[in-house]
Amino acid sequence: MWTKIGIERLIARGEGQFLEFKKKANHPEKIVRELVAFANSRGGRLFLGVDDDGTASGSREIEGEVFVLEQAIKQLVTPKLPYTQEIVKLTPKKGIAIFDIPESTKKPHTWKDPQTDKKLTYIRAGDQSLKASREVREIIRRRMKPRDIQFNFGEKEKLLMELLDQRENITLKEFKEKARLTYYLASRTLVRLVLANVLDVVPNENEDTYVLKVNPES
Repeated sequence: MWTKIGIERLIARGEGQFLEFKKKANHPEKIVRELVAFANSRGGRLFLGVDDDGTASGSREIEGEVFVLEQAIKQLVTPKLPYTQEIVKLTPKKGIAIFDIPESTKKPHTWKDPQTDKKLTYIRAGDQSLKASREVREIIRRRMKPRDIQFNFGEKEKLLMELLDQRENITLKEFKEKARLTYYLASRTLVRLVLANVLDVVPNENEDTYVLKVNPES
């Protein structure tokens, strides 16, 4: 059970990888996109009734706000989104709703854009929810069915390692051009190396970057 003091302490940390604030559910479809991003990443928490600056002002119609948001979740998310919800009253008339979204065991979840009816995958990166690239979607899907990744460490992989010795990161486009590969082969190589725990992918609004995976024991 949440308390007002507990809410205020968490809100004081500000928005980030695991925390999002929304004042009202005026645009529930956009809020649902944030929830999908949490489920497709490492989970997170939404506070409904909290201003962007972290002011816990609450909402006079919090039950109605929750109803609207839950209807949008049912209509726009595939497969069914895992979450729990709790309302905390700040005053007899105002309240805050907390939506807890765990990292899903059925990801990737898709969000249906009401304007285009396209089903899109979103992920959480810092305090942003980003549309996942084709490569990130593939990585998420294949990580849900873990198995040993077999690959030959050939010339293109050797070149990639040499490039990453000279720079902090590389994009798919840069690797494709440097290695003179097709888009498909460059993409496949990067995805396989991420799945083999050789690389990490860093989602970005413009273009993902790939970095050498850090060994925690090194």
